[in-house]
Amino acid sequence: MGMNVGSGSGEGDMMVEMNTTPLIDLMLVLIVMLIMSLPPQTHAVKLDMPVTDNEPPPIPPPVIDIVVDFDGSTYWNSELITSGAQLQSYLKSAARAEPRPEIHLKPNKLAKYDSVAKVLATAQRLGVKNIGILGNEALE
Repeated sequence: MGMNVGSGSGEGDMMVEMNTTPLIDLMLVLIVMLIMSLPPQTHAVKLDMPVTDNEPPPIPPPVIDIVVDFDGSTYWNSELITSGAQLQSYLKSAARAEPRPEIHLKPNKLAKYDSVAKVLATAQRLGVKNIGILGNEALE
């Protein structure tokens, strides 16, 4: 096996290439110095937020529980309601009360839809605003 190491003429050709290693070293030093000379950046954003004067209500509104049992009987805070007129008077007083109470309607899962719908229709007709229906999971 033969190997050609140089030109066959025997003349000494000079290699004229620039050595870039010192230039690369100098560039790396300049980049490091630039990075170190930058001021540290804070990621805080300074905002002037508006000041609110809204105070939370001092006391929560009273809660009234209306329970419709499986046989159609209705209870107002554990008190049996015997007539529709009694329910209407309770709902009228609740609609006029300040602060308006929250009314939680808790029908039994076996209660007829008609009994629950009558309570809701009476409440709507008398102007009750804060009424909600709680499901059976809240009674357990």
